[in-house]
Amino acid sequence: MPAFAYADAATPIRDDLAAAHRAYWDELARPGAWWSGVARVAIAQQVRAAWSCSLCAARKQALSPAMVEGEHEPAGALAAPVVDAIHRITTDASRLSKGWFDGVLAAGLDDASYVEMVGVVTSVVSIDAFHDALALPREPLPEPVPGAPSRLRPSTAVQGPAWVPWIPGDRAAGAEADLYPAASRTAHVYMALSLVPDAVRAMGRLSQAHYVGLALVASPGACEPGRALDRTQMELIAGRVSARNECFY
Repeated sequence: MPAFAYADAATPIRDDLAAAHRAYWDELARPGAWWSGVARVAIAQQVRAAWSCSLCAARKQALSPAMVEGEHEPAGALAAPVVDAIHRITTDASRLSKGWFDGVLAAGLDDASYVEMVGVVTSVVSIDAFHDALALPREPLPEPVPGAPSRLRPSTAVQGPAWVPWIPGDRAAGAEADLYPAASRTAHVYMALSLVPDAVRAMGRLSQAHYVGLALVASPGACEPGRALDRTQMELIAGRVSARNECFY
């Protein structure tokens, strides 16, 4: 059976959603800019492990996560600081701080590797949450594809107000000219991943299926064709979910 085969789902699921999920799973398995395919799939494994991690649960209930010490379950093959970062981003993102981020870098993770890791975490969480909401089993993670990361760092990235360097809209040129629609304002949530351009492209493809394409984000009344909800209804749900998740963005 092909990945993301939704024909038997109780709720009809659009073909473009299945296609977007399959495309991301294929990309997840392959070497990225800074992580191998093996490492990228291991990051996805840790995303799933975080939801049942007793350390994460205890930290979530604590006044400050720093008050609770311990080890994440299971530790897996990734370095301990990487595992900790994945678990924190997955389960307790509303309490991340610049000081926490600086500690991640001090522990040995560089800024570009961090950005690619965040891209994997957010994409896997969004696909898994889609399945959870529809009471569908989560798709088995793909088999990693061998190969080395490209280690391509865009020369147009500059330090801005984000924690990491990014490519502003007026510097998206050359190989990165496709990152942002020229006719729209550039959303910071996309720019924050632009130190790894393929992470922006992956988020854009998933966003177009799950929400709206980047070109429509800045137009409050605009929506992709063929949707059961109009844009106002989408934003109402998005706002409520963001509030429930304590999203500081």
